[in-house]
Amino acid sequence: MNAFKNLCVKPGAFYLPRSEESMEKWAVVACDQYTAQKDKWEEAERLVGEKPSALRLIIPEAYLEESDRRVPLAQAAMKDYLEKGVLKEAVQGMVLLCRTTQSGPRLGLVLTVDLEAYDFSPDSHSPIRPTEGTIVSRIPPRQKVRRRAELELSHVLLLCDDRERTVIEPLFEKRDALRPLYDVKLMLDGGRAQGWAVEAEEDLEKIAAALLALKEKLPENGIQFAVGDGNHSLATAKAHWMEVKAALPESEWEHHPARFAMVELNNIYDSALIFEPIHRVIFGATASHVKELLKEAEPVLDLEQPDLVLVTETGDLPLKITHPLHTLAVGTVQKLLDQDAQLNLDYVHGEEAVRDIVAEEHAVGILLPAMEKALLFPAVEKGGPLPRKTFSMGEANEKRYYMEARRITKE
Repeated sequence: MNAFKNLCVKPGAFYLPRSEESMEKWAVVACDQYTAQKDKWEEAERLVGEKPSALRLIIPEAYLEESDRRVPLAQAAMKDYLEKGVLKEAVQGMVLLCRTTQSGPRLGLVLTVDLEAYDFSPDSHSPIRPTEGTIVSRIPPRQKVRRRAELELSHVLLLCDDRERTVIEPLFEKRDALRPLYDVKLMLDGGRAQGWAVEAEEDLEKIAAALLALKEKLPENGIQFAVGDGNHSLATAKAHWMEVKAALPESEWEHHPARFAMVELNNIYDSALIFEPIHRVIFGATASHVKELLKEAEPVLDLEQPDLVLVTETGDLPLKITHPLHTLAVGTVQKLLDQDAQLNLDYVHGEEAVRDIVAEEHAVGILLPAMEKALLFPAVEKGGPLPRKTFSMGEANEKRYYMEARRITKE
């Protein structure tokens, strides 16, 4: 559509299972979840049984060591589902999504992004940028799946900075006028997902206009969209496109399906999109050892407004950073911890979990504050990708579930 010509996103053609197929058995959680909990994936296998499922089209990272066996099976299942009509084109446009979990209803918009507008390098100034550093070695195993795949499924969550709620929320207010696609209870405590087709030219033009208005407010080299989740999956799509592009005549670059990737767009200010801190635990350490590691940041005791709290066997030590090395406290802490390659360091969700570990192990915990949403875009614009494990967007069961599929090869 011409309305999207000055934007790096656009509508797409999205596939869903035939209506008679069980959507509850189709949708499964993002492949990068439960990497140390194979029992979760075994439960998904039990629930799916012999029914068609997105589970057959992905490689859970808990089983990456089996990828040589699993990748051909996933690619064959894609072909089989298309040939037998298990999957059909359900939408030419976008998909409005409402995902309800313990954090409340989260709104999303499934669309496609132009991978030419995305650069995951640390010094990127592209319109679409990662929020965390990309570990390039993680890309090749994922490329094995995409290289000969006919379809993509996506768990990428793309964020827009829309404080006034002008893009997605007005569409949700008129959802009763949209064609319903699914309303499904998700397995593994995933909550509920509802989807509606966004097909009318008027609706799509309003989305484009709202996104263009956000773009026009940006500072020079400002970020239009930030990758909040699934950065390595989007980086894999980019690497795959560069590989495909190199073998194509330039005349085919503009419209080739591999140039685009499916994502779910979220408003960073959605009340159910919760930024949770990821804490640190250092095993085999003492409080004095950790304070020495943080010495360059010149931490001082602060009971009122600490930047971090050391959790020790003998109690808490709240500290204020007086010489920050990063705009975020977590950035300063991570930079200093990275200087000691011998640290036995782990990343832990939840304060209670940190305290349990410290009570049971010879360890020191570092409790870090939750990141303010308003700081995300400016922090990435100023300093590039954030330190690894800066924040998490919700719990594992709140991550995106695979629902829609999209062709990435020419028919």
